[in-house]
Amino acid sequence: MPFSATAIMLVTVVVTVITHNLAYGVISGVIVAMVFFARRVAHFTEVVDVDHPDEDTRVYAVKGALFFASSNDLVYQFDYAGDPDDVVIDLTESQIYDSSTVAALDAIELKYQRKGKNVTIVGLNEASQAWHHKLTGQLGAGH
Repeated sequence: MPFSATAIMLVTVVVTVITHNLAYGVISGVIVAMVFFARRVAHFTEVVDVDHPDEDTRVYAVKGALFFASSNDLVYQFDYAGDPDDVVIDLTESQIYDSSTVAALDAIELKYQRKGKNVTIVGLNEASQAWHHKLTGQLGAGH
């Protein structure tokens, strides 16, 4: 049996025994299961260097779900110092699910701007575009 399943069962049983309340045990088990799930899917997001249209431009494709758990790693997936002056981040194969991803994208743009480089974000679907447009620049100065 996987470690996560064992941990979930143990938490459920221990909380139930301590509190004498099955509902508390089940709720605790569900919370632990959510944490394990978020940790597992956080690393499914991938950033791939896909294209060099010219020596002054680099295109990155981001693939996967972008939410609080995966967006923390996103900031560290780019070569800020080594990239050319123009960087394109293609989000065609990804989806923004929460504000932490918008904050991560803002932090990425800020890091490139501090190096004197331009960033263009393309490929946002309608829902992701709405998140990004509504929140960009409003969540603080990066991570």
